[in-house]
Amino acid sequence: MNTSTSEPEMELQTTNFNISGNVCEMDDLYTFGAHLTTILYSLAFVLSLLGNSLVLWILMKYENLVSLTNIFIMNLCISDLVFSCMLPFWIVYHLHGWIFGDFLCKAVNTVFSISYYSGIIFLTIMTILRYLAVVNPLSTMRTQTRQCGIQVSLAIWVFSMLVVVPEMIFTQVQIDLDGFSTCDYTDSEWKRVEIYQRNAFFLSSFAVIVFCYVKILKILLRTRSHRKHRTVRLIFTIVVAFFLSWAPYNILCFLQTLQAHYIFLDCEIQKNIAYAFYISRKIAFSHCCLNPVLYVFVGVKFRRHLMHLCNYLWPCNNGKISSPRIYSHGKFHYEDASIY
Repeated sequence: MNTSTSEPEMELQTTNFNISGNVCEMDDLYTFGAHLTTILYSLAFVLSLLGNSLVLWILMKYENLVSLTNIFIMNLCISDLVFSCMLPFWIVYHLHGWIFGDFLCKAVNTVFSISYYSGIIFLTIMTILRYLAVVNPLSTMRTQTRQCGIQVSLAIWVFSMLVVVPEMIFTQVQIDLDGFSTCDYTDSEWKRVEIYQRNAFFLSSFAVIVFCYVKILKILLRTRSHRKHRTVRLIFTIVVAFFLSWAPYNILCFLQTLQAHYIFLDCEIQKNIAYAFYISRKIAFSHCCLNPVLYVFVGVKFRRHLMHLCNYLWPCNNGKISSPRIYSHGKFHYEDASIY
């Protein structure tokens, strides 16, 4: 599953200065970050391509894309795939500086940000949709059409693109005194505005999701519907994984802006924040390969699809995996319309 990434310069700096002018050396931090970035981003890139491509294949092959939830799952996979395709650029960036020119500097940062915002919106919309399905299932069944899902998805992508226009305008390649090329905001005030905007957006979505799940849990405690429990459980797991991955990174981005205002003056504190920022950033960026794993371990229906696909690809199983019931037009039939 997707981010705003206008802080690589923070990671690549090897020295910081406190208000008294004393130098805070960060050379060991740079070495640590370069190796960690190469390993984790490479793994995330490969796993995301494999996992999300598999999810898309299963959706297209075995599911009717009529369910709004399935349509949003597909868009979430696309968002994660687009996000992961940008990771090789950051691997090279941390090793050699930004060598790809000004156009790709703007493009890569913009695509990352679009993926971040679209991922949050799709998860929030999926939570609201599940909330409506639990609270008033008859009303949501009438509105769950493919056309509605496509229109909502397009609106989300367009909104995500509009939000990152300032980043596209104010991001460009810069060369420091050591001749090291960075890709960052040219205006520090716009960078802070973008960080505050991202945090406000993140917290607003979190508040909506918490509200929905509190209401959902109250209702589910009074019902024994295993189908509703199953679907809510997977969406809840996806949302929790997303917020646990991205919350530390957003918090530390905010702390970086406080550091720029000389609130954290001690060199040791600056180093600790920088190390925490490195690690939280790697966790957040690696999230793009996590959702397919959650589908396998939490999604009962997705696991059945995957087992059937394996049985199809390796017929030596001799039919040990039972085949689901089939629609006349070749789509699997289950009680639920979504992939869960």
